Amino acid sequence: MADLIVVGDRVLIEPQTGEDKTDTGLVLPASVSQQGEVVSGRVVKTGPGYLTQNPEYSESETWKESETPVRYLPLQADPGDYAFFMGNEAIDLRYEETNYMIVQHNAILALVRGDDTPEEEPSDTTIDDLEDLWDEDE
Repeated sequence: MADLIVVGDRVLIEPQTGEDKTDTGLVLPASVSQQGEVVSGRVVKTGPGYLTQNPEYSESETWKESETPVRYLPLQADPGDYAFFMGNEAIDLRYEETNYMIVQHNAILALVRGDDTPEEEPSDTTIDDLEDLWDEDE
């Protein structure tokens, strides 16, 4: 997967697999049954973000070290997130025998992130302090 580079504000998603059947028993592939519906899947890769101009870049100051004239505003989606997105906004892609969907970031409706809780500050309390408290209760 290291060869595949996602560009711009696009997100590579491995869709949740599943096929639907019509009332008459016709099996519809997931890509057909998901047109116009909310689809979900796991974010595999993201592009660099939204392209913006770099305010620190100047062509008139040639003596400065060259900086890139553009910057990217990062995306909210991260690899590993579970995304809900509009199926009709997705482009189907098959890469290395796996089906993916490429979606623009603005088509993503919601993200579910595993460990979204902020890390707690370490406490100054040690195990020895807690043992002292237990000894006082006795």
